[in-house]
Amino acid sequence: MSRTALALFGLVALAAPAQAQGAPEGAREVNLYTTREPGLIRPLLDAFTKASGVKVNTVFVDKGLAERVAAEGARSAADVVMTVDIGNLIELVDRDLAQPVRSATLEAAIPASLRDPEGRWFALSTRARVAYADPDLRDLAGLTYEDLADPKWKGKVCLRSGQHPYNTALIAAYLVKHGEAKTEAWLRGVKDNLARKAGGGDRDVARDIVADLCDIGLGNSYYVGLMRSGRGGPEQKKWGEGIQVVLPTFQGGGTHVNVSGAVVAKNAPNRDSAVTLLEYLASDEAQALYAKADYEYPVKPGVAVDPLLTALGPLKVDTTSLVEIARNRKAASLLVDKVGFDR
Repeated sequence: MSRTALALFGLVALAAPAQAQGAPEGAREVNLYTTREPGLIRPLLDAFTKASGVKVNTVFVDKGLAERVAAEGARSAADVVMTVDIGNLIELVDRDLAQPVRSATLEAAIPASLRDPEGRWFALSTRARVAYADPDLRDLAGLTYEDLADPKWKGKVCLRSGQHPYNTALIAAYLVKHGEAKTEAWLRGVKDNLARKAGGGDRDVARDIVADLCDIGLGNSYYVGLMRSGRGGPEQKKWGEGIQVVLPTFQGGGTHVNVSGAVVAKNAPNRDSAVTLLEYLASDEAQALYAKADYEYPVKPGVAVDPLLTALGPLKVDTTSLVEIARNRKAASLLVDKVGFDR
């Protein structure tokens, strides 16, 4: 049994949620480990196989992706590791689980700010941290993240846990911009404004606004598309249509965005196919599918955004370095605990 087959067999034994069968001998294949939801990326992978003839064997991992690849070591079957959040991508690099890739195709398609200068990670889509708000609220056009600590919002803010990666990244960005003391004061102010204990998910923020439990909160932009499209069912559609969405900015900056992305695994047994897959995911075709399937913003300039996102207004992306944000995630997490944000 080949190294790939052995490793994949081991993953099945570890109760991987889904697993394709190995390709016939001589056929091209690529092994993808990912935390992304199957329904969101399956259309992309099917389109890639149709265009390239390369079969994709996919392992969907809910948690502990880096730990799994590290534990497999040199015998790992992973060719491409795909995940969300810049912190997770940097973790793969820091743990020496990624290898550098030089590709003129990738470098032409993905802006330099959204890929590693040494080619060890590449963003494939972006998502904005936007404000969900009661539709009766007015004068939110100039809303900033800093405003969420204003006492005028006392008892009116709903948020998920401060330790969730979406919020940790935002707090890390705040740290980069304002420093520790101001970030701590901001966190204390936001906590004082909470209408309920921080927790739940982004869609729960919309739900609670519709239920008049709070007036404003934060959520990722793609959840707006998922809710308003009706893909999550009629109840979520009601939540999505029952809120107004504002693109807040940092004072003097832009809207905070995070990424989904991928690396070529350090011990990739099918390296050439791995690079081919990444190049496809950065193509016009795949970027358009990404935008439609997941309501995320394409990373490749010129690719159309889904109309449900276009309706939110023009996105001015904050220029804070994603790498700097990732480096400050631990400090952000410590501040969340220090102020008792989730208690």
